[in-house]
Amino acid sequence: MEILQKYISDENVINVLKEIIFSFNSGKIGTGLPLGNLTSQLFANVYMNEFDNFAKHKLKEKHYIRYADDFIILSKDKKHIESLIEIINNFLKNRLKLIMHSDKIFIKILFSGVDFLGWINFPDHRVLRTATKRRIFKNINKDLNIKTLASYLGLIKHGNTYKIKNKILKLYIKDSK
Repeated sequence: MEILQKYISDENVINVLKEIIFSFNSGKIGTGLPLGNLTSQLFANVYMNEFDNFAKHKLKEKHYIRYADDFIILSKDKKHIESLIEIINNFLKNRLKLIMHSDKIFIKILFSGVDFLGWINFPDHRVLRTATKRRIFKNINKDLNIKTLASYLGLIKHGNTYKIKNKILKLYIKDSK
């Protein structure tokens, strides 16, 4: 709440935000955010702005990208990236009370693809992550309606997905007959 209060001075608004934030119960006290709430992306951006400033102005990382709580830092120097892990961990833990998931820290070369936000990103193209593709087809098999179709087509238009798009459209056409 301290970070939100830096940006919002109206006590009534703060009280409403407290209601929203503390309405969520992950099973662990002080852990988690109600991801289904429309406010969650806003809260993540306000909260993680502290980290954005740290990465850009203190660490001086030129190639830093973040979406919600996922981020990547690109560098030609593997040792530099390795040296950042403990520094970033300490900042997140001490300043934001967050912990990086040790199973989700990867140091890879760019040409092997960077797994970020459901895509494997290469220097000149991107492909849908296999798990994302499986989830799409699993969900399509449960309920394929025009809104679901539009959502998935909107997602996949951002990468090399010609075959996937055709497969989805064929399923939709078959399902709507």
